[in-house]
Amino acid sequence: MTRIGWYGLGSMGLAMATNLQKHLATKPNALNLLYSNRTMARGDPLKLLGATAESNFQKLVGQCGIIFTMVSNDAVLTNLITSALESGHSLHDKIFVDCSTVHPTTVGLTVSRLQEQRASFLAAPVFGGNPIAVDGKLVFAIAGPKKASDVVKPLIQDVMGRKVIDCGEDATKSSLLKIAGNIVTVNMMEAVGEAQVFAEKTGLGTGPMEELIMDAFGPVAGGYSKRLTSGVYAPPLGSRPGFGVSLAIKDANHASAMAQEHQVELPGLQVSRDNMIAAREYGGECLDSSSMYGILRQKAGMEFWNEKSRKGGK
Repeated sequence: MTRIGWYGLGSMGLAMATNLQKHLATKPNALNLLYSNRTMARGDPLKLLGATAESNFQKLVGQCGIIFTMVSNDAVLTNLITSALESGHSLHDKIFVDCSTVHPTTVGLTVSRLQEQRASFLAAPVFGGNPIAVDGKLVFAIAGPKKASDVVKPLIQDVMGRKVIDCGEDATKSSLLKIAGNIVTVNMMEAVGEAQVFAEKTGLGTGPMEELIMDAFGPVAGGYSKRLTSGVYAPPLGSRPGFGVSLAIKDANHASAMAQEHQVELPGLQVSRDNMIAAREYGGECLDSSSMYGILRQKAGMEFWNEKSRKGGK
């Protein structure tokens, strides 16, 4: 039976890999997940579930027929693919599945490099934050060779995700959908933040506002509101944000660059991006993607921090 490997155990990757290992454990004769990460201790919860650690990514590639990656940026993915290509192992018929948010150009180059070794590449970025990943309810956009997609989809549907959107055989299309979706995501976080600052400053209160957001605009918008009112937008120093502000800025930069290339104006995204950059400058890296809320609070004459967030530091 084909062994499955996983590289990348950030807050999203660990949650996704955990659900995958739990799924594999229910299958007769299935091999346990083989995982790797820059900081191997991040995989200790996986080990308790029966997964196997492998600190050397090249050895992981040699042992696995399907390799998932969930990494922070384009450069990390490119370096991993280079490592696989230089491993000395045959990559013939191996399937690489990247769940990260990377630029379509990076996807296209990766496809070409792996095709030369007769390996397949699927771009399978995800929609949803850490709590949704923990629950196995992410939405996946997948694109790449149909034969490879058909093999991988059963490892995603009702395992790590509730929905798989098939974008066809051009792997760049799912990457493009992810970037377009991020425009909605970032603008929604900005809109929820603006509404909650308005509610607090006018005396309405964040409670009724959050109830309305949840019931009228759905659990995604409601979840963003809870990040603000619970203080998760600025977690304790040294902890892991649900989705780091620098990752969100990177995603917004991808969208902005592509919009400029195609002569599309994204004024809402620009405002949101500027507020995220200002938040990072004020509060440092240990902030959630929703931390533009802190800047909106400051612009309204309030503190960056609310009563449930951390109270300073960067």
